[in-house]
Amino acid sequence: MSTVNGGISFWYAQEGAPAPREPLPGDTTADVCIVGGGYTGLWTAYYLKKAVPFLDITVLEAKFCGYGASGRNGGWLYNGIAGRDRYARLHGHEAAVRLQQAMNATVTEVLDVCETEKIDADQHRGGVLEVALSPAQLARLKAFHAAETVFGETDRELYGARETADRIRVTGAVGSSWTPHGARLHPVKLVTGLAAAVEALGVTIHESTPVTGIKPKHAVTPYGTVRAPYVLRCTEGFTASLDGQRRTWLPMNSSMIVTEPLSDAQWDSLGWAGGEALGDMAHAYMYAQRTADGRIALGGRGVPYRYGSKTDNDGRTQPQTIEDLREILVRFFPQLAGVGVDHAWSGVLGVPRDWCATVTLDRSTGLGWAGGYVGSGVATANLAARTLRDLIRQDSGQTGPTDLTTLPWVDHKVRKWEPEPLRWLGVHTMYAAFRGADRRESTGHTATTDRIAVLANRLSGR
Repeated sequence: MSTVNGGISFWYAQEGAPAPREPLPGDTTADVCIVGGGYTGLWTAYYLKKAVPFLDITVLEAKFCGYGASGRNGGWLYNGIAGRDRYARLHGHEAAVRLQQAMNATVTEVLDVCETEKIDADQHRGGVLEVALSPAQLARLKAFHAAETVFGETDRELYGARETADRIRVTGAVGSSWTPHGARLHPVKLVTGLAAAVEALGVTIHESTPVTGIKPKHAVTPYGTVRAPYVLRCTEGFTASLDGQRRTWLPMNSSMIVTEPLSDAQWDSLGWAGGEALGDMAHAYMYAQRTADGRIALGGRGVPYRYGSKTDNDGRTQPQTIEDLREILVRFFPQLAGVGVDHAWSGVLGVPRDWCATVTLDRSTGLGWAGGYVGSGVATANLAARTLRDLIRQDSGQTGPTDLTTLPWVDHKVRKWEPEPLRWLGVHTMYAAFRGADRRESTGHTATTDRIAVLANRLSGR
């Protein structure tokens, strides 16, 4: 069987393309204009409309809701947030603990809203299991586990080889760390259900409406301009396509494959009865889930970055990337060597220069934005949206500061990425270093992290 390559993602191949919504019919006004119909934009519209029902909210989407990372991701709803350690250094440990606690609660928040709004996204709360496959990975795993407990995750569990195999039989796994703050889900079912819930509340969504420029109180499109006191940029990995934003967040590529459905016997050989999300401690890490229809969806880095911050159109990925991801699958589970790969695809995620997710409202202009999730956006987008809601309500005099508006990622300033060709050279050199480090660590017998990877992390700002 041949592998389908592109077509947005496997998740859309399952669900089919959504019925198109009408583009913007011309110049109009709103109280809040949201640019981007992914998780961040839709969650923001949802929470704002629930909090202030009389608000006139318009969402503008260049393609269709969920076309970007929200419809292509690995379906990891978990409590990781980009930049927490840096926020601890900048604002103190307790501030970072509050940020982590907010992320822990966000996993439950998303699942609760799905239940309230009757969104069936194949959600299953099995937690997240991150495995180590070498002495160096095990040392990083133990350090990672200890750090998570210091930030208040006292319900996290550390396993040895045998306990790891009791959950998922990853060949060569010498240890793992498991957190209950995680769930797997079907990304497209979540985004389409959320879009429907937002429209039911009275929010207007215009698709096939690319925004070409954002300025105070204006979102400019080929079909007309939306004028609004608040204009929110919720474009994540596609931010670089906006005028003046090419160096704001780097659009990093991530690629995925999904297997054909596995038999009961194959699943018995793997374990994985708990439906955990699965990751590892490699520098160029992988992520995977057991889908509701009995497949393995697995992702990682292919070609990490396209010159000039370009993004793909249909999710097509490189043949070598498909082979690389299949190699990871078989390395983890050798008994699946003959299993077919039904679909492969790619997408982009937003990476700030300091690898810190941020949420901001400029009170002098009414411009707001959230993103830079660095691959952890399924849950982080929800926290960002609730924070944008509170920032707008505070700015309009409806409420004062809240627990969310005082979190350390609010109004964080990030410098721009370097111009080309430095940007392209830097990213590709960094990932070549990570892959080389992973190869050396896999055959080495030392618990010390590869020195080249340490240097690459320092230079990249991770």
